[in-house]
Amino acid sequence: MSTLNTIAPLLDRLFNAAAAAESTMQSAVADLSDEEMTRLMQSKTEYLDLYGRLRDFPLAISRNTGILLYMLARSCEARSIVEFGTSFGLSTLHLAAALRDNGGGILITSEFEPSKAAKARENLTEGGLIDLVEIREGDALQTLRINLPETIDMLLLDGAKALYPEILNLVESRLKPGALIIADDADYSPDYVARVRSTTAGYLSTQIFEDVELSLRID
Repeated sequence: MSTLNTIAPLLDRLFNAAAAAESTMQSAVADLSDEEMTRLMQSKTEYLDLYGRLRDFPLAISRNTGILLYMLARSCEARSIVEFGTSFGLSTLHLAAALRDNGGGILITSEFEPSKAAKARENLTEGGLIDLVEIREGDALQTLRINLPETIDMLLLDGAKALYPEILNLVESRLKPGALIIADDADYSPDYVARVRSTTAGYLSTQIFEDVELSLRID
């Protein structure tokens, strides 16, 4: 039995809670037009207001994305993973489960909101996976600047979308050939998408699902 199956009741509870919070979350940003929402998502500074409104909500990945993360981490035999945007730890649980089934490793994840980092720590502890995870609280542009693994097998981008290029800059030199990068809601970061799809950037990249960009480091 895989670790993902072992923690299935925890995952079900967290996904159900995220679904139940969806309508309340929508009301928190009901005064924002689609255009304003897009502008805030793509801003490198004003996104703080948006995420401040949403600090109490999971902002969870989908179930399909979670399964995908687990499968990708297993298939590339990941032992070192970096995650930008922990939230309540749903994506972190899937990645850490893959590390456990790969024989161990380290997952470094960064979360701006202390309350969310605390909740993620509780969930990872309940799932028996906290020993594989280092949660760094604060601005990822600082927390992911130092003390990273020499080589990184996998990178998940699921924080403030406008910062995807900057986060990639921080870890790019440590991405090994064959490393995988998954960027959720990548449509909100057109500069990032243009970069990883450039023929000279050292990646092969394509969109999967509606809004997930999957990239392979080839140089």
